Amino acid sequence: MRVDGDLKDLATEVTEGQTTEAVTLDHPDGLEILRHSTAHVLAQAVQKINPQSKLGIGPPVTDGFYYDFQVDEPFTPEDLKAIKKEMQRIVKAGQRFTRRVVGDDEAHVELADEPFKIELIGLKGGKKDAAEGASVEVGAGELTIYDNVDPKTGETVWKDLCRGPHVPSTRMIGNGWDLLRVAGAYWRGSENNPQLQRIYGTAWASKDDLVAYKDRLAEAAKRDHRKLGRELDLFSFPDEIGSGLSVWHPKGGIVRGEMEQHARTRHIQEGYSYVYTPHITKRDLFEKSGHLATYAEGIWPPIRMDEETDDEGNVTKQGVDYYLKPMNCPMHILIYKERARSYRDLPLRLAENGTVYRNELSGALHGLTRVRGFTQDDAHLFVTREMIGDEIRKVLEFEIGLLKDFGLTDFRLELSLKDDEKDKWIGDDEIWETASEALRDVARSTGLDLIEEPGEAAFYGPKIDLKVTDAIGRSWQLSTVQLDFNLPDRFGLEYTAADGTKQRPIMIHRALFGSIERFFAILLEHYAGEFPVWLAPVQVIGIPVAGEYADYLGEVVDTMRRSGLRAELDASDDRMQKKIRTHSTAKIPLQLIAGEQDRSAGTVSFRFRDGSQRNGVPIDEAIAFVTQLVDDKVQIMSDPAAPEAATA
Repeated sequence: MRVDGDLKDLATEVTEGQTTEAVTLDHPDGLEILRHSTAHVLAQAVQKINPQSKLGIGPPVTDGFYYDFQVDEPFTPEDLKAIKKEMQRIVKAGQRFTRRVVGDDEAHVELADEPFKIELIGLKGGKKDAAEGASVEVGAGELTIYDNVDPKTGETVWKDLCRGPHVPSTRMIGNGWDLLRVAGAYWRGSENNPQLQRIYGTAWASKDDLVAYKDRLAEAAKRDHRKLGRELDLFSFPDEIGSGLSVWHPKGGIVRGEMEQHARTRHIQEGYSYVYTPHITKRDLFEKSGHLATYAEGIWPPIRMDEETDDEGNVTKQGVDYYLKPMNCPMHILIYKERARSYRDLPLRLAENGTVYRNELSGALHGLTRVRGFTQDDAHLFVTREMIGDEIRKVLEFEIGLLKDFGLTDFRLELSLKDDEKDKWIGDDEIWETASEALRDVARSTGLDLIEEPGEAAFYGPKIDLKVTDAIGRSWQLSTVQLDFNLPDRFGLEYTAADGTKQRPIMIHRALFGSIERFFAILLEHYAGEFPVWLAPVQVIGIPVAGEYADYLGEVVDTMRRSGLRAELDASDDRMQKKIRTHSTAKIPLQLIAGEQDRSAGTVSFRFRDGSQRNGVPIDEAIAFVTQLVDDKVQIMSDPAAPEAATA
């Protein structure tokens, strides 16, 4: 239940005057509690089978949970079977989760055999460097231990350092859970720390929900962009280049080019000016911006340049450290600062498809969604305080409209605000209040679902994140809009106001795709590789019924090319049915077929992705039909003229 808004165990005593709210198992809060409780059962089962194993952390995550263990040997599939069997026994036993408050000294004694838990006790206070997910163990308040108690004997059979809350009994976990996979994970995310074994699992309110989730996983596996990237010849990650660094093949390059060109056209229409900046810069720039101090671990090591020596090898001029840029914003600031600015110049909207480099851990890399080199569709807006509301509104309307162009329609917003932790934020309270209220008003005006997240703002200002749901129900964070009072102050930016005074502009950081690579991967999975016609690498493939019709169909294909369409002719010796199967597997949206009847009448026939056909289409009408599909940016699976056509 929630007591005065805070999640509490059902065993919590409620006093007069407090407000309570039930939390059900299928509610998002309830699912988090269920999953964390299941993680405890997993840890208990592992230590029952292997008493020498040491516990890391076990937080709930999206759609499931994990727990980290230090063990002598990696877990095997047979180990997982044994662990699942022991978990089933614990669930069936109906052990009670019982909360105890303990002091630091008491916790050190009780958990003396758990070195990672002892380390977390020392990091108590909610410090960011504790570990990802460590908030389930320790926080800013008191320490608590949860005992798993045998309901028959009252004996504590297992315990864990934990903030809670938990379900009252393991029996509530039921049979809507499963273990999924094993992975390696460094303690507290650092390669300098021990590598632990991480077991991932999932838990749901019912068996039916679990089955539905596994069906979604199976569908996601079919749509995996890494798999589709290979099959459709779109991109690759050659070992010779390095981990997390992609190369784009011709077909992938076509899709990416269409994405970038469309976004560029829309940006120019919205009043943005495109700029270009280098991939590398001197150390001083990122020291001044604060990025080097704040993100040092995520920046590639420096390159020493410009050192000069004499004939004897003595240094006559000291070298300078250069860094591959992790962000574009400092360079855009320098463009702003290059000359005096007036209020008449504002808002100034600078856009760039800027490639940046992040020193991601190798274990965190994942296809195009987590890479070491990627291109941000970045923009920075320089505005007055009075312009904040209007500019944020325009940015949100723009990003929603642009994403709809790509077939995404299910959106929600998260507003990240500051909290009461004084040392975490910069800037005065008045600016924060003005900016936060402006973002809140704009977010509400969209009519989209809005969640507020106190304490999640950037250190320099509040932000709005746009999240999108894809075709199989997965949520992705794409666009972000951030207000920044810090960098304009650090770089001494100014503009001359209408009254002649010098004023400080406010920056708006925004990226609509986030990164072009990641957005491409999301689209690829959203469409399962079946891109709408305007994005498809090959829009039309010509398939003659027999070799004698290849010349006729080739002329039609050539006419389509001259009209700006991406059309090709398959004049191979394969039989027509094999060609149809081959190009269906390649997910080409439109197959153009011609035989004797079409040649005699000067027509062609269309075959669509679902196997339906439209026959006897005059050539001019066929070209106009495809051109219209491209212009409308429509997804097409069947003949749009047919009843209940599968278009969107």
